Amino acid sequence: MIRDLTCLIRPKSIAVVGGGVWCASVIEQCQRMGFDGPIWPVHPTRSELGGLPVHASVADLPGVPDATFIGVNRTATIDVVRALSKMGAGGAVCFASGFREAQAETGDGDALQDRLLEAAGAMPIIGPNCYGFINYLDGALLWPDQHGGVRVERGVALITQSSNIAINLGMQARGLPLAYVATAGNQAQTGLSELGQALLEDPRVTALGLHIEGIGDLRAFEALAAKARALGKPIVALKAGKSEQARVATVSHTASLAGSDAGAAALLRRLGIARVDSLPVLLETLKLMHFAGPPASDRMISISCSGGEASLVADAAVGRGVSFPPLNDRQRCELRAALGPMVALANPLDYHTFIWNDVPAMTETFTAALRGDLALGCLIVDYPRTDRCSDDAWDCTIGAGKAAHEATGVPVAIVASLPENMPEAKAAEIAAAGLIPMAGIDEMLSAFEAARSTARASGDPAPLLLPGHTREARVLSEADSKAALAAYGLCVPRCARAGGKVELSRAVREIGLPLVLKGEGVAHKTEAGAVAVGLQTTAEVIEAASAMKARSYLVEEMITGGVAEVLIGVVRDPAHGYVLTIAAGGILTEILQDAASLLVPATEAETGAALDGLRIAPLLRGYRGKPAADRAAIIAAVMAVQAYTLAHGGTLEEVEVNPLICTPLGAVAADALIRTGETT
Repeated sequence: MIRDLTCLIRPKSIAVVGGGVWCASVIEQCQRMGFDGPIWPVHPTRSELGGLPVHASVADLPGVPDATFIGVNRTATIDVVRALSKMGAGGAVCFASGFREAQAETGDGDALQDRLLEAAGAMPIIGPNCYGFINYLDGALLWPDQHGGVRVERGVALITQSSNIAINLGMQARGLPLAYVATAGNQAQTGLSELGQALLEDPRVTALGLHIEGIGDLRAFEALAAKARALGKPIVALKAGKSEQARVATVSHTASLAGSDAGAAALLRRLGIARVDSLPVLLETLKLMHFAGPPASDRMISISCSGGEASLVADAAVGRGVSFPPLNDRQRCELRAALGPMVALANPLDYHTFIWNDVPAMTETFTAALRGDLALGCLIVDYPRTDRCSDDAWDCTIGAGKAAHEATGVPVAIVASLPENMPEAKAAEIAAAGLIPMAGIDEMLSAFEAARSTARASGDPAPLLLPGHTREARVLSEADSKAALAAYGLCVPRCARAGGKVELSRAVREIGLPLVLKGEGVAHKTEAGAVAVGLQTTAEVIEAASAMKARSYLVEEMITGGVAEVLIGVVRDPAHGYVLTIAAGGILTEILQDAASLLVPATEAETGAALDGLRIAPLLRGYRGKPAADRAAIIAAVMAVQAYTLAHGGTLEEVEVNPLICTPLGAVAADALIRTGETT
């Protein structure tokens, strides 16, 4: 059921149920923020709360509230929710804890949560066990604590599953305009994705930031991303936690390469959501998105009056998706005219201090520097602390930066090398001038790189293959695994199974020499001594089998002429779908850790890009005169493994091909494993 959250998050009237300090704080925060609708406290015995008259029950309210903060115990919360639902209220925030999130401690959390959902019916609820939300656009705060924000006309929305992190984010002093700060609690009914869609639909919201502990409903999360794309509003996410769920299998290399964090990264990349690794970068990326949108390219210029700062920026950009293109002829000509013959012209640019506080000269210099194909111009400026110093001589940077931005149309950020050297008041002044205040060089570069990742996303991806619930997983033999995958187009060696000497001799005659011999029923055959390669005679085959002492053997043709070895694997990740891993293969897979992860279904183009991003890509393309591998055959092998996955997604746990021997004329699966289970 899709619920309309508009009345709840943009209320015209608010009820507050409960008499404790938390409820009094909700009223106080709304009054301080200038909420202009009625606020109705509800308590059975009190006559006044927050300076307002109190109503004895929800039934005694003078009207139907759009939004209600319920600050009573968990049992009473259910009764209040039922009463509100019956009267057609717009929605409620459930503050109380002790529901499903506390099942291990209380033992009755599931039953209570089921009762809560039954009581709510069609009425939206946020929580339980959450602080609620702050609407800085309308001054509506269903929020029982302090916060650090101010009223704004437009800004970004933030959602977190942690109320304490929401408080911390709301205290930011980085000049980021916050339109909403919301918590999702244990998401009994309204999940993070549904709440995110509702916030994005507000035309005053420019971007959405997420702090995610877990994604419960993949289809809803796909819908959130689709809504953001349709509205042209970017999403930035910090995904916390690294689950062991996708690494339950120990019989393959894939499980160690494709943990749940790899699945999370692949999911966000697939959906065009920028992923960041810290709260400061989350805020800085949202700031860049709010003021300028996703960068059109990876090209930027850094402008500072210090060679030290220029070096800091250049060094910090190493290994990132950022480029500092050489100055073009026009930039050089105009910069030389502005700065004279003594300044070395380069990008990053050190323009020296002799023009400092000369606004016309600084404007001429900044404008000349921006005369290129650039996505962002960065002015490195650290402002002095005003409790001990004066910042009067620094006003020139804003005036000159504004003029240069207006003359060229290139977005301009004023970047403090140290975050504390970008005071909140100065950040507001910079933003008012149409520039972007950025706190920290590393944070700025990380934000640019993250924001750029969303600009590269295009189109609507196919729906994810969702994993089913399975039990009693079993591992297919190598021969059976190869036969199953070959039916979907995977190229495998000619082979025969054998038990004793007679069957081994017959298999040698059927397959032909040279051969590979494998002992069946052994994982990681190389490490266990259960594989022998390059066998040239029947006697060598029989001798190798005797040393292995396996119950049965697999006799295979030996694939020669390999350029490189690749791993193709699929792991069932309950949190993110099926993770498709492409990696450097063979016996060094886990040592090299050279892998790329996608989600099923992946396109051929995505598969090719993943191959090109591996460190072994030069080998596949032909290295130092060696022949190139058959790239089309490698991609076809990946598509074959994916086709099998799509056909068996309800029960499949894992597929691995390792190694896929890549030759100039094809790609052959030298080993394969399938782990499957029964649907529960």
